[in-house]
Amino acid sequence: MYPIKFENLYYEKIWGGRDLQSFRFNLPEGNIGESWDVACHENGTSIVANGRFKGISFDKLIASNGEEILGEKYASKKFPLLVKLINSNENLSVQVHPNDEYAKIKENSFGKTEAWYVVEAQEGAELIVGTNGCTKEEFEAAIKNNTVEHCLNRIKVKKGDAFLINSGLVHAIGAGLIIAEIQQNSDITYRVYDYGRPREIHVEKSLEVIDFSLSPKKLIEHYKEESGYKFTTLCKNQYFSIDKCAIDSSYTNSTNGDNFVILTIVDGSGTVMGNGYTETIEKGDSILLPASLGTYTVEGKLEVLITNPL
Repeated sequence: MYPIKFENLYYEKIWGGRDLQSFRFNLPEGNIGESWDVACHENGTSIVANGRFKGISFDKLIASNGEEILGEKYASKKFPLLVKLINSNENLSVQVHPNDEYAKIKENSFGKTEAWYVVEAQEGAELIVGTNGCTKEEFEAAIKNNTVEHCLNRIKVKKGDAFLINSGLVHAIGAGLIIAEIQQNSDITYRVYDYGRPREIHVEKSLEVIDFSLSPKKLIEHYKEESGYKFTTLCKNQYFSIDKCAIDSSYTNSTNGDNFVILTIVDGSGTVMGNGYTETIEKGDSILLPASLGTYTVEGKLEVLITNPL
């Protein structure tokens, strides 16, 4: 087995831009808002880009080699995660995602808890994370009066900032950002407010799922220094854990056969090496390490998010 790369699935968005071309050379025309990089969803399924599985869709690969790729725990289940890059040339809608229970009943889908990592940020760029402490009644009135922006908690961000966005938390990505988003395998979004753009708004569903008790959760780095790298855990919840590894020379670990691992390169470049393979990895890449891969070494000068399903 070997580390699996996938073709980038690009999506044009009304708020998208061209900033991904600063480190991608395959960007199509248009305002590209999202690149789905590890995906097995009805709205987008990855195609293997390397090795002996090249050209095979991810769903078919799972069907034929599920336990080898995903591990025993996930081999017979729906793939649990979706990894993407987001580029915002304009503000995204103010929105909220449902939890598992609501999404199952209303949408026959997973809910959507996600984590954001700021890959690049223009000066003054902001995220909206939560409200400013308003009540449900005050928020509903603000929707009717078109004053939602007064109810939002705005946070100026810089490269390297990270946040956990639990289902039920009002949020939005502001203009001038590239975000690595690691999330449950869901494409359910309820828009609360869209800056006057002529798109559907989901007020009733939004008010049903917003949890006004939630507050912003910035993910803090507490590095442990090791030989050749430093390592920190950014978050761990019921769906996934994300660690960050800043590598100066090399980092060695292994998949244990129980589950897969996803590496997302947020800065720098290097290689992933092991028994019979060497794969180049660059800023913006996400690569899946199969459960049966075993020991692997990442070499180079780079910063890597390491995602494990839970």
